[in-house]
Amino acid sequence: MNNNMMLGVIDATTYMEAMAPLVEQRSIAAVPFAGRYRLIDFVLSSMVNSGIESVAIFSKYQYRSLMDHLGSGKNWDLNRKRDGLFFFPSPDLLFSGERRIGAFAHFEQHIDYFLRSRQKYAVIVNSYTVCNIDFDAVLERHIKRGCDVTRICHRGEPLEMYVLETSLLLDFIANYKNRGYRSIVDVVCDNCHSLSICDYEYSGYAAVIDSLARYFRASMELLDRSVWEQLFLPSRPIYTKVKDEPPTKYRREGNVKRSMIANGCVIEGTVENSVLFRSVKIGKGAVVKNSIIMQKCQIGDGCVLDGVIVDKDAKIEPGVVLQGTAERPFVVRKGTVQGEVVNR
Repeated sequence: MNNNMMLGVIDATTYMEAMAPLVEQRSIAAVPFAGRYRLIDFVLSSMVNSGIESVAIFSKYQYRSLMDHLGSGKNWDLNRKRDGLFFFPSPDLLFSGERRIGAFAHFEQHIDYFLRSRQKYAVIVNSYTVCNIDFDAVLERHIKRGCDVTRICHRGEPLEMYVLETSLLLDFIANYKNRGYRSIVDVVCDNCHSLSICDYEYSGYAAVIDSLARYFRASMELLDRSVWEQLFLPSRPIYTKVKDEPPTKYRREGNVKRSMIANGCVIEGTVENSVLFRSVKIGKGAVVKNSIIMQKCQIGDGCVLDGVIVDKDAKIEPGVVLQGTAERPFVVRKGTVQGEVVNR
């Protein structure tokens, strides 16, 4: 099959209140995950690994950090003279903050992109599903079964990912006002049309990150080797923005168990069942369990953290105790200083 038959469309317009405060200063697509990645890296890498050479990012909320992360698309081999990576911010007040993937009103504002595209098929996906999926296999089955729209599912639940012909997508965009379809989701959920809607069951690991609890749970699942091996495949790597850091330093007093540690960290305390991003500092006598500590955070001497998410550039002062749960993790906001004991 011609690997350049698909057009990639990533809908990064969704705002999720359930992900606050991690999305106060960034879009959900740019939320850090797995020590060195952003959520969008997984669907974007899946597209690139499936031979997709033209990818459009449709964004709406707090997208500066997302633009900074993606840059020219070089890290995904999408900095091309023809095709490549395209970024289409939404005009203000174009549509409400309703949680819908593939809004035709947004696509209509950038219709030239679709009209000029030479790919016969399009794949529309959300920006917050952690997976490593072969879209080429989905397309092959879509064509073989003669489907109009294929919806990708995992364990019977939709992943908000769709494959269809570009010409059909253009028809939806041109006529959505008359037909009453606001998005591709409306089309798939309507039983009154004559279109053939097929489901494709994806059997690999997948996690839809649409709440703090799900973000926390998925992060902890990565500490399971079997999950890690399903997601990070040698033949289908997950790409991200490259940043050089020195190796992590484990001091004599440091103790690490069942954790994911990125480069550039300095560990003088205990880390257990946790995820540490780049350049995190864990002070002497500090205990960090069941927690996610993002880039360049400083955990002071004697701190105790359990069930905590510490956003980038935050500082926990010495002796502070923070307690959360898997369903209600305690979140320290980006760039703040936490100086009081909190038990939840």
